[in-house]
Amino acid sequence: MTGERGRGLLLYALATSIMMIGLVWWWRAAPRQVVDERMLGWRRTAEQLLPDIGDQERVNTVALSAESPHEESVEVARGEFLVSVVCAGDSGSRIRVSFGVSDSGRGVRCSGSRTPEVFRVGLARELHLAVTVESSGPVIFRYALQRSNG
Repeated sequence: MTGERGRGLLLYALATSIMMIGLVWWWRAAPRQVVDERMLGWRRTAEQLLPDIGDQERVNTVALSAESPHEESVEVARGEFLVSVVCAGDSGSRIRVSFGVSDSGRGVRCSGSRTPEVFRVGLARELHLAVTVESSGPVIFRYALQRSNG
């Protein structure tokens, strides 16, 4: 019996060892997510320039590349709103923000000395925001929507 019990114990030990080796291999072989430190810094900058405050209807931060335009749509009740936008990116980078098909947009700097651009808009049902990176990307874009008090 001890011989049979010893073989069983050896078999369990080998199976456990193989399983542990497989787990270590699986953990080490998993692809690592590459973190761009510049993007993290730009995100922090955008969040500092346009912080969250309690009376905002919507706030969003988006990473944008130069290749693709970005659109945001937010359903709202009728009224007048303030839309604040800010951008952070490499030196000389810019975005163009527009509020509809007929709006050609407004350029916003993503580097250097900058403050949030604030637009007063009247909305019926929806805020439609189109953002295009005018120069090389990537950039971080942040906007906040809040009801106007006056």
